[in-house]
Amino acid sequence: MPKTIQEINEKIKSGKAVVVTAEEIIDIVHKKGAKRAAAEVDVVTTGTFGPMCSSGAYFNLGHTKPRIKIGGGTCTLNDVPCYTGLAAVDIFIGATALPDNDPRNAVFPGAFKYGGGHVIEDLVAGKSVRLKATAYGTNCYPRRELDTWISLKDMNEAVLFNPRNCYQNYNVAVNLSDKVIYTYMGRLQPRLGNANYCSAGQLSPLLNDPYYKTIGIGTRIFLGGGEGYIVWNGTQHNPSVKRGDNGVPRAGAGTLAVIGDLKQMSPAWLKGASFTGYGCTLTVGIGIPIPLLNEEIAQYTAVRDEDIYAPVVDYSKGYPELIPGAIAEVSYAQLKSGFITIEGKKIPTGGISSYSKAREIARLLKERILAGRFLLTQPVAPLPSVESGITFKTLNERPVKPK
Repeated sequence: MPKTIQEINEKIKSGKAVVVTAEEIIDIVHKKGAKRAAAEVDVVTTGTFGPMCSSGAYFNLGHTKPRIKIGGGTCTLNDVPCYTGLAAVDIFIGATALPDNDPRNAVFPGAFKYGGGHVIEDLVAGKSVRLKATAYGTNCYPRRELDTWISLKDMNEAVLFNPRNCYQNYNVAVNLSDKVIYTYMGRLQPRLGNANYCSAGQLSPLLNDPYYKTIGIGTRIFLGGGEGYIVWNGTQHNPSVKRGDNGVPRAGAGTLAVIGDLKQMSPAWLKGASFTGYGCTLTVGIGIPIPLLNEEIAQYTAVRDEDIYAPVVDYSKGYPELIPGAIAEVSYAQLKSGFITIEGKKIPTGGISSYSKAREIARLLKERILAGRFLLTQPVAPLPSVESGITFKTLNERPVKPK
């Protein structure tokens, strides 16, 4: 008999809810079937911990005496530039922002030591960062310069806001060229020397709810060690890609925009990261509870690594030149075995997201629910589905004629 989120929350409050992780539900469904699993289990917890470049944070710094209008001026945190096109003391820092003095064009591709993601991690760790700002000065905001130290506890608001996280499946990156290349998927050795992937597979949130039946706008989530919410579909949300018979997309598909109070979060689950020869990012821990409302959802959550396939893409030419098509498809079971075989060649694999951390997130979220400290929310609106007709577009360049 179908359940409701309200009924599940009542069981959580009374300490009677049955909660398992996305790993644990696999055996339960295999042994007991989806119908019985749905009747016996109330919530399945998922997790992922990987680099999520489309991340950032906005802050209200508080007013100085005399006041300064940073909006429209310049601002840096530990020399990393922030966006100031907001109000007087509201700023935004992106995870991939880099200081102007970063030697990003160095011959040796070892720059990008510190960027926006590292600033966010430092703030969450309780450190003070150097705030420098300039302004053009007005009658009501006469101050023109600011140079001080600031920490999260000094700020009025500090909010993590990520426009695109939790990719639903992703590419496996390889290099067909004759030289090493440096990408956001890590260093790729020539002539199919290695293959890098980035997904928690069977633990990944949107792979356990492939048609977004329970995950939607307003869903409460584990975010960076604290709590957050899904506020919209993420940028590049592309639900219309090819899917398997189990509903799982066979390429990058759905994404999530998420938000949460940075002051609740932990540096254990928000980590600045540097990719040699590419840039900086933020590694984000996200866990999403899936209520087992019915048999159909229970069956989706029983997805296994061997049932999830990802496209193998050439990052030396195919990806940068937007050449469609994949070299091959491989399962996450193959990827996690340490090797895949392409064109008769055995290729070592490496995950740039952490499966062990994803497992820990699913466990922590399970514990919070069982303790009655985390209730589920009913989405206020669904994410755009396969039927939405949304497809991912490339930029339609229109040449501008010189005047």
